[in-house]
Amino acid sequence: MKKITILLPAYNEEASIALIEQNMAQVMRDNPGYDWEFLLVNDGSTDRTLQQMIRLHRDDPAHYSYVDLSRNYGKEIAMMAGFDYATGDALIIMDADMQHPIDVIPEMLRYWQEGYDDVYAQRQGSNESWLKRKTSQWYYRLLQSLTNIPIQQDTGDFRLLDRSCIEALKRMREVERNTKGMYSWIGFRKKGIFYRQRERRQGTSKWSLMSLVNLALNGITSYTTAPLRLASILGLLVSAAAFIYLIYIIVVTNLYGEPVQGYPTIMVTLLFLGGVQLLSLGIVGEYLGRVFNEVKRRPGYFINSYNGNRNDASSHAQATEAES
Repeated sequence: MKKITILLPAYNEEASIALIEQNMAQVMRDNPGYDWEFLLVNDGSTDRTLQQMIRLHRDDPAHYSYVDLSRNYGKEIAMMAGFDYATGDALIIMDADMQHPIDVIPEMLRYWQEGYDDVYAQRQGSNESWLKRKTSQWYYRLLQSLTNIPIQQDTGDFRLLDRSCIEALKRMREVERNTKGMYSWIGFRKKGIFYRQRERRQGTSKWSLMSLVNLALNGITSYTTAPLRLASILGLLVSAAAFIYLIYIIVVTNLYGEPVQGYPTIMVTLLFLGGVQLLSLGIVGEYLGRVFNEVKRRPGYFINSYNGNRNDASSHAQATEAES
């Protein structure tokens, strides 16, 4: 019997634990031909999320496991830990708020059995604001235009990954992560299905505007050097325009005796050139910051325990780092 892991990263989702328990029980009833593992990752929660995870594991250790991270690292790193500790032949990633519907899981499993390695779910609709939906669409179009890696639009982390994909992702140990791009980068045979996102029934979203902006910047700087090229092209164009303007001033002054333009022209030129230089430095700084974080070669995360056992956590972490 093949084993399927459902990965559920959670940060302050105490209110959603009962809903998780209810939905996972339904998954087992609807799909009895598989051995199920429900792997919860506590991403440094400050409420009673961890205590609820401990209760689930204590009541049903055959199906529930949990990883307790040492602090809040963010969803990307929490998923990285989930990849390391998942034991299934395939892994399904779901949000702990249960906005991802479980009724598409049988379709995912069917395509996986047909030989697809990455069955990703595309949103057909959601209750997000018009502005948020549009900015998301514009971002994915921009990212696709800047890179030669195929990026699936309206697609998040809700997907089924074969063990071959999991092992590939485990070898990618960078800490500045954009997993959505990694799914595309590793390749393998992919299949898209559609779903309608549910409303959040418990708790509130943990994604702030700044965290979304950081995620978008990570996506762009992780998979393309186009911004650096744009800075170079912009600098070349500005230099050419400045040189042409310089020739124009010299010619006009020599032929007609017209004095050099005054204060407004100088200020506009200086401000424009200064803005271009700061923009270019900012772009270079974004990439340099990523290099700075990666060359330190720090582990992506530390954990307090795996299923309550600190020794298992330490030995597992050392083995994972050695393999990568």
